[in-house]
Formats: sequence, C-alpha cells, structure tokens
Amino acid sequence: MRDVFSQRLTELVSAIYPDLPADILASQIVDAFWPDNAPRRKRARPPGNNFWSEHDALVITYGDSIVDGQHKPLDLLRDFLHDNLRGTVNGVHILPFFPFTSDDGFAVSDYRAVNPVLGDWPDISRIADEFKLMSDLVLNHVSSQSHWFNAYLQGHEPYDQFFFEASPEDDLSEVVRPRTHPLLREAETVNGPRHVWCTFSHDQVDLDFRNPDVLLEFLAIMRLHIDNGVRILRLDAVAFLWKEIGTNCIHLPQTHAVVRLMRLLCDYATEPVILLTETNVPSAENLSYFGNRNEAHVVYNFPLPPLILHAMLSGTARYLNRWQATMPPAQLGCAYLNFSASHDGVGMRPAEGILPDAEQDAMIDAVRRFGGEVSMRALGGGKEKPYELNITYFEAMKGTLHGEDDWHIPRFLTSQTIVMSLEGIPAFYIHALLATPNDHDKFEKTGMKRALNRHNWDYPTLRARLADPESNTSKVLGALKARLQLRSKQPAFHPNATQFTLQVDHRIFGVWRQSLDRDQSIFALHNVSDQEIEIDPVALNMIDGDTWTDLLSGERVNPIDTPIRFSPYQCRWITNRT
Repeated sequence: MRDVFSQRLTELVSAIYPDLPADILASQIVDAFWPDNAPRRKRARPPGNNFWSEHDALVITYGDSIVDGQHKPLDLLRDFLHDNLRGTVNGVHILPFFPFTSDDGFAVSDYRAVNPVLGDWPDISRIADEFKLMSDLVLNHVSSQSHWFNAYLQGHEPYDQFFFEASPEDDLSEVVRPRTHPLLREAETVNGPRHVWCTFSHDQVDLDFRNPDVLLEFLAIMRLHIDNGVRILRLDAVAFLWKEIGTNCIHLPQTHAVVRLMRLLCDYATEPVILLTETNVPSAENLSYFGNRNEAHVVYNFPLPPLILHAMLSGTARYLNRWQATMPPAQLGCAYLNFSASHDGVGMRPAEGILPDAEQDAMIDAVRRFGGEVSMRALGGGKEKPYELNITYFEAMKGTLHGEDDWHIPRFLTSQTIVMSLEGIPAFYIHALLATPNDHDKFEKTGMKRALNRHNWDYPTLRARLADPESNTSKVLGALKARLQLRSKQPAFHPNATQFTLQVDHRIFGVWRQSLDRDQSIFALHNVSDQEIEIDPVALNMIDGDTWTDLLSGERVNPIDTPIRFSPYQCRWITNRT
C-alpha cells in the first residue's frame, strides 16, 4: 500500500498529465526535488499558524538597490540590512538576482547562477543566515537570449519542446493580457519559422508546462534555492503558467494543480518552506490560490496598494472599509502578505469592481501631477485600460486629489501603519522605507516607466541621509522602525489574529484585532484625512473596567465618555494590554 505522499503526488500528476504514466513521472519528480535520496518528512507538515508570528515583517529589495561602485551590491545590502533593519524586519525578498537581459531581472537567462554583478551564492547564503530569505521562481517565461531559447532555435533536445507555440491564425481573442504588445513573436528555428507566446515582452518567451520536462527543471531549481537558504519561494506570474488555445489562458485548472504539487513537496520538505503566489488580479481570483489549504501558504493582498492610495488621496476610507469588511480571514495555515509599495508600482487590476472608474481617474490624475506615469494593458478590440501606476509610494503621498500640501510625511506614515495593522504579514519595499523620490533620470535613460520606482542608492549618499535627522529618509525610516518594533510585541498583531472591520467615520480606517489567546485587543484606527476628528469611544464597544492605552502616543483612553481625538493623519493603536 502506497503512503499518503505517494498517493497524493500520483493523483496530482494524473490531473496535470493524464496521458503520461503517473508512477514514472512521480518518481522523476521525487528525484528532481530530493536528489541523491535526500531525506524528506514522513508526514506532511501540519497546517497551522506556526510558520509566522507578530515578529515577522519583510523588506523587498533589488540586489543592487544599494551600490557604491567598489563593493559587491549584495555585500552592501547585507551591511545595510544588518545595521539598519536587524531587529525590525526578519525577512528579505531579494528580487531576481540571476543573470538577465531585461525587465530588471524578470527576463532570466540562467536560473542556476547569481548575477556576477551582484555577487555569488555564498553572498546570498550569508543574507539567508540572518534573515528569512525570499527568492523569485520566474517560471512563466525565460529570456529570449537564454541558453534554453537558443537551444530551442537550434532544435536541440530537450529544449526544442520547452516553449509554447501558437499560430497567428488561432483564435486568441479571449486571452487575458497584462501588456499591449503583440502576444506572438515570430522566431526563426532550424525547423522553419515558429510563433512563440510572449505574455510580458518579446524578450520573455513563455515556457510550455505541457511538457513535464519543464516542470522537472523548475523543481530542481526550487531545490537549488532551498539548499542555498531560501525559505520563501515566490511564484512569479504563476496565473499565466498553463495555456490552452481557445481559453483565457489564466488561472486554468492545470495551473492550480501545479501549485498544489509544489505545495505538497514543500509540506514534505525537511526545511520549513513557504510558498507565495504572485497573482496581480482581482481579489476573488487572487484568493483562489489558497485552494483548500493545499496551494499557496501566502498570497499577496493586491487590492491594498490602490485602495490605501485612494483613501489617502481622497481623504475617505469608504471604499477601503467596504472592501476590507468583505475580506475573509485566511484559512488555517495560510496568511496574507500585506504591502502598499512594490517594485512594479501600484497595480490597478485589483481595484476593478471596487473603485468606480471616476475615482480611479481622479487618482490617476493626481499621480501624474506628482510626477508618476501610467502603464496600460490591452483589451479586446484594440482598447486599453490602466494596468499600474508607476511612482514611488512616497511621492504618491505629496498631496491629495486637490494638490500638494504640508502633510506629506504624516500622510505617508499613515499609509504604512495601515499595512502594519491588518491581518497578515507586513512587507515594505525598500524605497518606501527610505522615502525615495521618483527617479526621473533613470526613467529618461531607460524609457521604462517602472524605472521611476527602482532607484539605485549610492551607499555613501544614503548613509549621509540616514545620519541627517532632518532628511525625509531619516524621518521616515526612524518612524517606521519604531512602529514596527512596537508592533512586534503585540500578540493581537499575529498574522492570523482575529480581525473585524470598524465603521466609525468615513475618514477613519479602523480594525479591531484580538490575539489568538483572546488576551489582548487592539483597536487600530487611522485618520486618512487632513481634518481633525472626534469619535465616541462607545462606538468602539471597549470593555469598561479595562485600562485602555494608545500604544503610539502613550495616552490613556477613557472607554465611556471622553471623545477620542485625531489630528490630521493620526494613527492610534488602542489596547487593553501593554
């Protein structure tokens, strides 16, 4: 009788590749993920909330976000993390650190090497020794200048079957597009012209997971990452992984089955490996990647960036509150990754069906006034729609829908405090932590809108900014560190602690959090407006007899008859346990 693992693996293989011998392919999968008979768990790691706690927070960064022209960027990154964030964040997502040809790392040319401009695997492992390390598994596509694609062009096995081909005559009208360029690219091969599928750019050629050799290759790459200290695997653009002509080619059943297979392998790995899916799509589609507690451990909370931005610019949390009230708690053993800023800018697809078009248009106009750009995606019939806003999140907070004002830093800090307060694990893009302005020079040099939000800090300059208490960089990082360190001591901020959305004033975004042991409650309240506000504490239903204190200000709060006052953009974490 086969054990549970073998049975589940065979079932998944049969679902993905029904025409192939499941037992043989299952054995090849085991050999790819556990080469040389490496040990694995006898039982799956049980689902639960032990993977993470209120102590967890991540920073998102490129390997060369900090440079000085003399030292390896990965060494500089480690130095910065150690000196400035150790004890504040305990995880780091280093965006693709492999050799690449475009898209700032997401057109990978060699999945098994570290980009020598950055450093090498020992440099990656040293960072992993101090922080929980997240890496990218860019599994939808590969660089058109990679060895894999060159071998495909020359007809060399097995790469001659690695890439997804289609015909210009095929009906591709239903395909969901994240970009505006033509989907197919003609390629001259030794066997004549072929048309290869390119979801994101013509330098990023989509792989064909209908060929199990492609899957086996990526499982071996997963093992390489894990062996070098990676403990969180980010499945980049996974929603587009499986294609079938005549469908929308997004979220297909085989895609979910591949994620379930990877989750199964992680559950039986001796190392504690977390699987994170990156699916920048409307909320219901994004949540589907939890599966039935058998797909991703963690999913990005993609609606947060546009909804927080809208709240801060408009001065009303009406839409943010409405959406948050409908969000289900993460399933047992699962969690949200909460963020506002990322390397890709502010995605607009997750706001679809939540923010009315007029509200989106007003937000886009403000972002353009603050020096940002807008990237589009293609719709049917030659139409386009905003896909993402390209601007640093700090610059996006320069003012409101009505123009710039003097509340820049308080407004920004409120946006980041919301991220800290919600159910889930908070993550912060390095340029949000450092209050980085838009990099217009890099945008002009590259012509790439996303470059606005991908500055490369000169380390001596950055250190001088950090040493200057009057700089935006020093003010913002100092304030965020203080709040993160305070947050890490509150059990009610455990990623799976109970959460209830509060409805007290449309200018206040508030949630009630309660620790897993029910001993601590926190009312996390955020004024998203430039107005002074008073709220009746009775509306919060605080328990009379408890001592309530605002953790952020140190003030005592009367739960019965004294109004709770908020200055513009003030945040309060009111708790009964300190």
